[in-house]
Amino acid sequence: MPGDNLMTTPDEIRDAFLTVVGGVILTLEVSAGSKVERFPSGYNPWRQAVGIQVKAAAIEGKANKAIIHLVAETLSIPKNSVQIISGQTSSIKRIRIEGIPEEVLSQMLSARIQ
Repeated sequence: MPGDNLMTTPDEIRDAFLTVVGGVILTLEVSAGSKVERFPSGYNPWRQAVGIQVKAAAIEGKANKAIIHLVAETLSIPKNSVQIISGQTSSIKRIRIEGIPEEVLSQMLSARIQ
């Protein structure tokens, strides 16, 4: 993914965010059927999307469930705080994350990408 080998700053990664009441909407670039599960797996500045890799195949919503689980686990928040709001059948998804301010989330993700 573009940007994998480059340091990503919290300011750069914020392009993937939209702050909304009670949470943040995050754009994800999904690699389903991967050999490893990783979040974040990089940042694509062209798509303004944070990468995520899940082992589950993109069949019958399995990858979507894996995305919610991995995001919640990585951020130490309940699964019901993560919701896919668009892109259910696309590799580009928008998820809503509740309970973490944008500034904190951008720092957490950029630190994990480096």
